[in-house]
Amino acid sequence: MKDNCILTAESVTEGHPDKLCDTIADAVVDACLTQDAAARVACEVMATAGKIIAAGEITAAKIPDIPATICRTVREAGYGGSDYEVEVITHEQSPDIAEAVCGGTETGAGDQGILYGFACDETKELLPLPVVLAHRLTRLLTDTRRQGIIPGLRPDGKAQVSVEYRSGVPYHVATVVVSCQHEEELPLPELRRDILRHVIRPAMQELPLDEHTEVLVNPSGRFVQGGFEADTGLTGRKLMVDTYGGLAPHGGGALSGKDGTKVDRSGAYMARYIAKNVVAAGIAKECTVSLAYAIGKAQPVMVEVDTHGTGKFSDNALEQAICVLFDLTPDGMIRTLGLDKPIFRQFCNYGHFTHEQAPWEQTNMAEPLECACRAKEAGVSQR
Repeated sequence: MKDNCILTAESVTEGHPDKLCDTIADAVVDACLTQDAAARVACEVMATAGKIIAAGEITAAKIPDIPATICRTVREAGYGGSDYEVEVITHEQSPDIAEAVCGGTETGAGDQGILYGFACDETKELLPLPVVLAHRLTRLLTDTRRQGIIPGLRPDGKAQVSVEYRSGVPYHVATVVVSCQHEEELPLPELRRDILRHVIRPAMQELPLDEHTEVLVNPSGRFVQGGFEADTGLTGRKLMVDTYGGLAPHGGGALSGKDGTKVDRSGAYMARYIAKNVVAAGIAKECTVSLAYAIGKAQPVMVEVDTHGTGKFSDNALEQAICVLFDLTPDGMIRTLGLDKPIFRQFCNYGHFTHEQAPWEQTNMAEPLECACRAKEAGVSQR
């Protein structure tokens, strides 16, 4: 990152059509894991005017009631009524893939994949400030709707925050953009005033607005028709929202709709878990962890760490310590992070890495990691 620059991140509400599809897909994963902890799930969802389609590969001891799961999730996102058709098209996992994943003595990766985890000491969440602020805006937007603080708000919405950095440190919020669906009767000037008061100002805790901040609320004007009736939603289209806002590398694989044998999900969570523990331990101010897998193989084909010149130990010593302390096989990641449990839906909105209760957000490995790094630098083997 340049010392002086403007960095931008965005977020969307759970009523945004793409995020609704992610939420439905993860509700299906959770429903399958509730029935069978060893379920294999790859679920994609599309929502458009009058229709929601769920499709994919599911192998489980018992298939849940997917249409009921879809309808319940849509209602809980804030969309009433049932004026849409639900279609479910699923089949079992390919026998070739199943054999590659489960045919050996240990579970192999469900596909090839390149995964990145990132953390920095810029915020208490150990994420870049623009990412934290953008997600806080959309959380508050949803909260004010649900609590009736701003009458007339509807579920669809999004936010974007641009932060100016000087000498590598957040200096000033340059621009805040909030777009929110609303009922037709709600006057735009009143909406803009209430969003500024109840959403934007409370969200800017670390870096309050100043006279130079540009604030844009519904800059296009009217936003009455929204959700999947206005804009087709699809799983896997909010990858930057889900992760690091485009401010760290991304391997291209989506997170939602997949069980833990899919390294797109488990590997991304483990990489974040490791990077966060590195920064929480004070080993580095910034850390990127890179993992790569081959389908059917349990061990990663690449493990790399970059502390961006901020590390207390060499990156080589840190890589060695990570390989000793963390089981990076699919079985190991599932076991370490509890990914065989129905936990995914609760963490799939407002970024997957902003939820302090999530297993991959815990910092319980910070102290062991620092001790292992010291041992590696001293040339002592850890067993």
